[in-house]
Amino acid sequence: TNPSDGRRLPVPGHQACWMTTNMLDDHKPVQRPPPAFRLYRHDPGQHTSSADPKAVRLGWLGQLSFSLRMKTTVEPQEANHVKLLVEIDEVEFDRSLDAAFKKIAREVNIPGFRPGKVPRRILEARVGSDYARQQALNDSLPEYYVQALVEGNVDAISSPELNLTSGAESGPVVFEAVVEVRPTVRVPGYDGLQVTVPSPVASEDEITAQVDRMRNAFATLTLVDRQAHPGDSVTIDIEGSSEGETIDGLTASDYVYEVGSGSVVPEMDEQLSGSSAGDRLEFNANVPNNDEQRIDFVVTVKAVSEKVMPEADDEWAASASEFSNLAELRADIARRMNLVKRVQANMAMRDETVKALVELVDGDVPESLVEQELERRLQDLGQRLAQQGADLNMFMQATGQSRDDLVGPMRDAAVEAVKADLALRSVAASESIEVTDDEVTTEIENLAKRFNMKAKVARRNLEANYQMPILTADIRKAKAVTWLTEHATVIDADGKSIDRALLEINPNEFDDAEESADMLGLDAGFDDHDGHDHAGHDHDGHDHQH
Repeated sequence: TNPSDGRRLPVPGHQACWMTTNMLDDHKPVQRPPPAFRLYRHDPGQHTSSADPKAVRLGWLGQLSFSLRMKTTVEPQEANHVKLLVEIDEVEFDRSLDAAFKKIAREVNIPGFRPGKVPRRILEARVGSDYARQQALNDSLPEYYVQALVEGNVDAISSPELNLTSGAESGPVVFEAVVEVRPTVRVPGYDGLQVTVPSPVASEDEITAQVDRMRNAFATLTLVDRQAHPGDSVTIDIEGSSEGETIDGLTASDYVYEVGSGSVVPEMDEQLSGSSAGDRLEFNANVPNNDEQRIDFVVTVKAVSEKVMPEADDEWAASASEFSNLAELRADIARRMNLVKRVQANMAMRDETVKALVELVDGDVPESLVEQELERRLQDLGQRLAQQGADLNMFMQATGQSRDDLVGPMRDAAVEAVKADLALRSVAASESIEVTDDEVTTEIENLAKRFNMKAKVARRNLEANYQMPILTADIRKAKAVTWLTEHATVIDADGKSIDRALLEINPNEFDDAEESADMLGLDAGFDDHDGHDHAGHDHDGHDHQH
């Protein structure tokens, strides 16, 4: 706050959420998080830092250029807060004052001078030095605060409380900033995790099931004189109505329905199972996702047919595939299934490792971090809905959820994500895991390819939007996950140890695995993964975070 008028001074927003698409886009404004806290490596043993008087540009701070004629003192406070005492000498602040006069010159209209060309002495006489000083304080204190974070190596996680203590009217400027910082959590036992993952090897039964799936595609229907069983097909006339009004989409004649498919309502399968040709079935059911509306059904069973699948032999294999015999077909299915299962096991290993790590985190996490993560998730959902022409209100109405129904599970997930973030940072620090310039460059190149832009442009936009520290932190956490998986005991569902060699996968195989999953009709769960892991965040399409 400014003691002269009690107004709260503007500072860079710390509770805003950001997306990779924004931080790579020159044309999309973003709310910027705390910039590069760890780029200026300050000796953690010192609590007071005096900067060099020369003006420098800090590379990762993007477009802010600071003169370092300032002194920052960091004092620990209660409840995971610190107080920064920042002193800016008169010479340094005069630069901010001069910038304020230039800003005012562009905004005022004084006869005889073009906008922006009014000399400072004329402005001092017209608008007064007090007004210009107020403008300079409002404009520069947020930047000095950012520099103080860097100088003091402070990892702020919320908006600060700024209080100007000296310099409101003249002299050196001194202000205090109290801000919450990212806590360090203890994760005892992180080097001995045990995780359970699905087997990376397809069983004979699983291969046979895939063969049967192919046989089913070549099945024929044969009329039978018996009751219908799950898997049979029945020819029916169906009429659905609500409050006496026929529902067009639920009314048809000679409709062929597979018993047990669940493609209409569960009650349909219950009624048809055990029915025979000539039966008339009357029942009602709830409208899906709407317990208040009921549908009345009248179904007449006209015929019952069973599926007859071809024999699984060499002749069928040759006609149904590119292979000459059944053994070759099974071998190809096994190869594809093993590739899919190996990728699934790899993803599960990383996911389960992070879950096991989170269980080691004891105690609560800062609510400010939880709120930021929750807001990010809501914002991400809102953006995905907007791409489909919908919004959160429409989504809640369509799914029958209240806001509490929607936010509750998302908050729980946000808490877990924050715990994962803090725990992975702790592991990285304990194991001295660092990020190299080459790793940063590689990740920027990957992002640039994903968004179809040049790597130099991507880097410049990341720097300008203060995202480089976040990018670096993500890479560091991903390396921590890799370290954890390498040191974890990995077992299957039966408690048997899994050979690490069976889990090895070439990154280039990921696309092959996805293609194989599609070919085999498997729901492999690849959609939420982009081939690499930025751990500490959920797999929700947030491109910068796993």
